Amino acid sequence: MNQRIQGLGNRLAEVSRRDFIKWCSAAAVYLGLPAGMGEKIAEAATAPQRPPVLWLSAQECTGCGETLLRANHPTLETLILDVISLEYYETLNTGAGHQAEEARVEAMKKYEGQYILVVDGSIPVKDDGIYCKIGGKTALSLLEEMGSKAFATIAIGSCSSWGGVPSADPNPTGATPVHQIFKDKGIKTPVVNIPGCPPNPYNFLGTVLYFLTLKKLPELDAELRPKFAYGRLIHENCERRPHFDAGRFAKQFGDEGHRQGHCLYMLGCKGPETFNNCPAILFNDVGSGAWPVGTGHPCFGCSEKGVGFHAPLHSPARPIYVTPPTLYASVFPEQGKGASGTAAALAAGIAGAVIGAGAAMAKNLGKSSEDGGEEK
Repeated sequence: MNQRIQGLGNRLAEVSRRDFIKWCSAAAVYLGLPAGMGEKIAEAATAPQRPPVLWLSAQECTGCGETLLRANHPTLETLILDVISLEYYETLNTGAGHQAEEARVEAMKKYEGQYILVVDGSIPVKDDGIYCKIGGKTALSLLEEMGSKAFATIAIGSCSSWGGVPSADPNPTGATPVHQIFKDKGIKTPVVNIPGCPPNPYNFLGTVLYFLTLKKLPELDAELRPKFAYGRLIHENCERRPHFDAGRFAKQFGDEGHRQGHCLYMLGCKGPETFNNCPAILFNDVGSGAWPVGTGHPCFGCSEKGVGFHAPLHSPARPIYVTPPTLYASVFPEQGKGASGTAAALAAGIAGAVIGAGAAMAKNLGKSSEDGGEEK
């Protein structure tokens, strides 16, 4: 495979050490690490022994692989030639047929217990998984074989994380996410979910860099997502959030509110119930506005379990909780930690105000939806 892109490696010589350290320091901050960890990330990324990676594609559209082609920090050739050792990936394989299958088996034997398995696409389980086969084997049997011998598995994209498009009703193939199959089969290999359709490439690359640097997986939430990327609701950092707080909503595509950049909640934006860093990281390194809401379309919750591909596209979101923008300091202690009597009394008063404001906002939203009231 490397022969196919070896010529691109010449570009790496043009990157100065100073620029490389700057990139690594920025990556450290993105991962929630001190900027001083940039040096350690640089050492890990340039180590002679690169972690082997095998990539299994099941029921998918190749969009998760395509998203990596748009990454610039690092670029695809830097990732493959300098950061990881991509041993098997159908989309980039030079060989095909028996040659590709032999390369997969050889890599598994050589790096058993050491390689990272990346899976994109859901796994069909109905009728013993006959709806997706590679080299004469079902994706289900391949996942069992490769997953049980991997050091860790990264489920990239919403299809492998939750089931995605193939699992939408009526789910004719029995499309199932990777972590569920591991649980059902008793496979103990740890799984990291990187949902999105497609996910931002830096959520995947950040996870790989974290593993390279600290020799462990990043902290995960209850849904097995890295907290550094999926720790906040899209609604919290959305550029249209001030309009939501002020009660200014677009009622129809192309109306005055829509043209002025008002909140898209009434058009079905799922930002209030979707965890991701889309408004903070953006896409394709082309500047501001490079994400769905920035272009005027509601978030449809592609990265959230049970939302994207399941909830009606333009139905109202189900806000999880009333949240302030991240620029506001929290007045509540972290969950699991106590508070003084004075702080508790103060928090109770503030909570009452928030509940009252939330009730009034919900009432206004319902009224506006019913009578098409004037924008404020």
